[in-house]
Amino acid sequence: MMAYIAEFIGTFMLILLGDSVVANVSLNKSGMKGAGTVQITLAWGLAVMVPAFIFGAASGAHFNPALTLALAIDGSMSWSMVPGYVIAQFVGAFLGACVVYMMFKDQFDATEEAGTKLGVFCTGASVQNIPRNIFCEAVATFVLVFAIKGLGNVAGAADIGLTNILVFGIIVSIGMSMGGLTGYAINPARDLGPRFAHSVLPIKGKGDSNWGYAVVPLVGPIIGAIVAVLLYGVLPW
Repeated sequence: MMAYIAEFIGTFMLILLGDSVVANVSLNKSGMKGAGTVQITLAWGLAVMVPAFIFGAASGAHFNPALTLALAIDGSMSWSMVPGYVIAQFVGAFLGACVVYMMFKDQFDATEEAGTKLGVFCTGASVQNIPRNIFCEAVATFVLVFAIKGLGNVAGAADIGLTNILVFGIIVSIGMSMGGLTGYAINPARDLGPRFAHSVLPIKGKGDSNWGYAVVPLVGPIIGAIVAVLLYGVLPW
């Protein structure tokens, strides 16, 4: 039970911190409006690292259905735990996004651009081409999951919490290298939970939730994560 609670709270914190930084730098009347993509990228890395330190021992700190599925495929976790993990991740992501809206409601109300408001919650492509966008998300998630698996080769890292700091570096590296293509969701819950929150919350002038794009942050990360664990498993370590 604690593992499911950890995944719920951890994903809640991930979205609370991650979506908040986007709101902080993009919405009108925010004190940090205009701070830019470097702050966003660093803050998303920290948004993963902070709950990972707290909940890593309890659940493995997945916070990502694609990672959970991939680890079940390679035998690192039991299939019986997958549904509970995935539900906890999506619910945590949804509620985290709702709290972001409640905190930044005045800033949402002061912002006219519907696309800016949607961008606080979920990702989108700089150039929409669904097949290529899926490929980009798959590649970015492959890097994430393959690198996470590879952290097991760093002797003693888990004993001192170094793996969580290295995960921060992985997220920041992916964001700074590939984030401009699709917003690097690399996590279905990170995108679809907040996207659903955007669709149901009473956000002033919010516009469409762009569900037609949702296949990208769903399919791309799952493909990338599965390829990563399969390749990692056949290498002659």
